[in-house]
Amino acid sequence: MANDASAVFDTLSPAVSRGSLADSFTPPADSTLWRKNFLLGAATASYQIEGAVNEDDRLPSIWDTFSAIPGKVLAGDTGAVACDHYHRWEADVEMLASLGLEGYRLSIAWPRVMDAAGVPNRKGLDFYKRLLNRLKEKGITTFVTLYHWDLPQHLEDRGGWLNRDTAYRFADYADLMSRELAGTVDAWATLNEPWCSAYLGYGNGHHAPGLANDRFATQAMHHLLLAHGLAMPVLRANDPASEKGIVANIGRGTPNSDSAADQRAAHLFEVQHNAWILDPLLKGSYPQDLFELWPGTEPLVLDGDMQTISAPLDFLGTNYYFRTNVASDGAHGFRDVPLEGVERTQMGWEVYPDGLRDLLTGFKKTYHNLPPIYITENGMASDDQVTDGHVEDTQRISFLKRHLAAVDQAIKAGVDIRGYFLWSLMDNFEWAFGYERRFGVVHVDYSTQKRTIKRSAELVEKFLKERKARA
Repeated sequence: MANDASAVFDTLSPAVSRGSLADSFTPPADSTLWRKNFLLGAATASYQIEGAVNEDDRLPSIWDTFSAIPGKVLAGDTGAVACDHYHRWEADVEMLASLGLEGYRLSIAWPRVMDAAGVPNRKGLDFYKRLLNRLKEKGITTFVTLYHWDLPQHLEDRGGWLNRDTAYRFADYADLMSRELAGTVDAWATLNEPWCSAYLGYGNGHHAPGLANDRFATQAMHHLLLAHGLAMPVLRANDPASEKGIVANIGRGTPNSDSAADQRAAHLFEVQHNAWILDPLLKGSYPQDLFELWPGTEPLVLDGDMQTISAPLDFLGTNYYFRTNVASDGAHGFRDVPLEGVERTQMGWEVYPDGLRDLLTGFKKTYHNLPPIYITENGMASDDQVTDGHVEDTQRISFLKRHLAAVDQAIKAGVDIRGYFLWSLMDNFEWAFGYERRFGVVHVDYSTQKRTIKRSAELVEKFLKERKARA
């Protein structure tokens, strides 16, 4: 179709020269991405890059425990060293600034900043203070996520997100961090991808803590969203100048046929992937279709919970990677039907930029109170190699261009999108996939920790220079 984001930028051949790649990356003259106030940055997460898991009184997290269990993570990898960012943060900030990236989204490691009794850990707090102060000195806009999946193990030992008390402990943690870091954070996100925490962690066991029960998933989600809601007034009180929001991973589901059953299956896919999170936040209720999909899994909701959860947001962060093609499972659900002959990434995920546009424009129609949006993660994994000091990540360049074109289309359709964060700044620990899958725009040699700027990062830097020169 004429407005197909994939058609705006054709997939680039690996044979394309470095020069012509540079010429082709720049957005069209009428793109909204030329706006000076459209933030372009990169994102990371604490457990994926920091390492130093046993240093400076950091406590164990559920991912330390989970990744140590044989068979849970590819090749037995763990985040014990990761990108050694805890020790190399100064050079990493210099690298970020040298690329001209305007924003940096990072997460705090909850086990690093307070002990089991809630007593602040000054060594951990000082690490984040130094990091954030340096970012501000460089003029980089700071987005801080409080929870990117590394729950302290001592809280999991008491039930984790199945225990309502964890939501209140999260509010205590948010209180500490927003008091300590006030003035250095431009935007706070309470949670990253509660769908993954709830479903992958408690529903199918793919992620820490590795439990598998649909009823667990819906209860964990309720407590995650309650934690978000309890934290919002605390963040507003302690750091009023900052923006406050949450980050959700969004998924596009498409029907395998025009049949009513397959259409319903695609609807249910998006209910469990999107409305499960967005309806409570923006409508103050859970979608009832969710319990058609998972009968008998309604969470225990106390009086006032939904009002707490649906407190107004300053922004909504959205993470998008791929679509899922589905058909009816013949019962009350759906089944994946992978399409043949489509472009896929190293993760096996289909490259489908139109899904990002379609989801965002759909949300604008569905939610009258949709807040401003940041694309807080978008990117792809590829098996990148360093050759003669260079990394030609051709597929990623094409991927980013087409997804940025989809963002431009959504903005032109009336969606208030304020910025876009590349996932990820650098190759890192990719959860259950260990170190095999490389999402970074900077290559990391895990044996030496040498960073090598990939071609994609060079082209983003070039565009940002061009945009700045237009000022």
